[in-house]
Amino acid sequence: MDYCIKNMVCDRCIAAVKAVLASLGVEHYDVKLGTVSVPEPLGADTLKSFDAGLRELGFQRVSDQNDELVERAKAAVLDHVRNEAECHLKLSACVEHQMGVPYDTVSRIFSQREGRTIEKYHIAQKVERVKELLSYGGRSLDEIADISGYSSGAHLSRQFKAVTGLTPSEFVKLGCPRNPLDKI
Repeated sequence: MDYCIKNMVCDRCIAAVKAVLASLGVEHYDVKLGTVSVPEPLGADTLKSFDAGLRELGFQRVSDQNDELVERAKAAVLDHVRNEAECHLKLSACVEHQMGVPYDTVSRIFSQREGRTIEKYHIAQKVERVKELLSYGGRSLDEIADISGYSSGAHLSRQFKAVTGLTPSEFVKLGCPRNPLDKI
C-alpha cells in the first residue's frame, strides 16, 4: 500500500517520516520523497497516529488523486534539480519518465492546483539549489552553474537575479537565508 506525503523535499524529510513509522511500530516500509510504501494498509488507529505525527513535522498525507499527482510531480522536479547535471533529459521528458503519465496531463493539473507552471516551480527549486551551493562556499559561479544544470555562470546569474532581485554575489554578501523548500 502506498501513501502520498505532502511537503517532503529532502533526505532529512525521509529520515523524519521513517522515525514516525518506527515510533508507531510499523515494520517493513520504504520511504522515498513524497511516498511511503507498506506491505499492508495501516489500521485506522495507526493511520490516525501517523497523520498526527506527520502534521507535527509539517507533512500531510494526501488522499486526493490530483493532489497526489501534483506531489509526485514536485518529487520528480526535485529529483531532476538534484541530478540535473547528470540527467540528459529535458524537464518534461524526465517528469513524464519518472511518473509514467503524459507531461501535458501532469502540467495541466499542476497548474490548476498550484497556480503556476511546473517550469516556474522548477526554476524556483533550481534557485534554491543555487542558494544552497552558494552558502557552502568554495565553488565558483561557473562550477555551481555546471552542478545545477545551467549553461553558464552568466545564465545562472541572470535567472538568479530575476527570481531573487539579487545577484549571486549580493546574496552571499548579505548572507540571505534560503526559503523552506515546501513553501516554494
